[in-house]
Amino acid sequence: MTALMLSAATYAQTWTVDKNHAKLGFTVTHMMVSDVDGMFKTFDATLTSTKSDFSDAVFSVTAQTNSIFTDNERRDTHLKSADFFDADKNPTVTFVSKSMKPMGNNTFKVTGDLTMHGVTKTVALDGSFKGPVANPKSGKNYAGFKVTGVVKRSDFKIGEKMPTTALSDEVTITANGEFQQS
Repeated sequence: MTALMLSAATYAQTWTVDKNHAKLGFTVTHMMVSDVDGMFKTFDATLTSTKSDFSDAVFSVTAQTNSIFTDNERRDTHLKSADFFDADKNPTVTFVSKSMKPMGNNTFKVTGDLTMHGVTKTVALDGSFKGPVANPKSGKNYAGFKVTGVVKRSDFKIGEKMPTTALSDEVTITANGEFQQS
């Protein structure tokens, strides 16, 4: 058994996000009529896998809450405040996957722990990947991943004073990026 575990660890491959070709964003509905998009400008992500189909991949993502950006400075300041993310007390949002279930055609269901505002919940997200391919300039392997899903801000005690008629409880998360094999 030990030899099997060492063998799997030997073939584990780590992939790091290419931040020039990645985005960690969210969408929420305002006043029940318009969608507002935002993103975290500062984040890091890695994945580790021993299988070429990434079915055993472990994703780890950390975003800095002070980097939240919605293209509106007043709104960004409010989102960083104690009314929402409370960035001074909760400087990061994290996601660590626990399982990857292949769904066919390079798609998967990824389940993991999402931590926001000091609250951790297990969430299931939809994912897809493209590649891997060799970069013609560097020769390094790249793979593209996109993960989407809907979470409820109330589950994480974010914006508890904000009624859902003003701001939807459902928040769509979209993470999209290229990963380079280390």
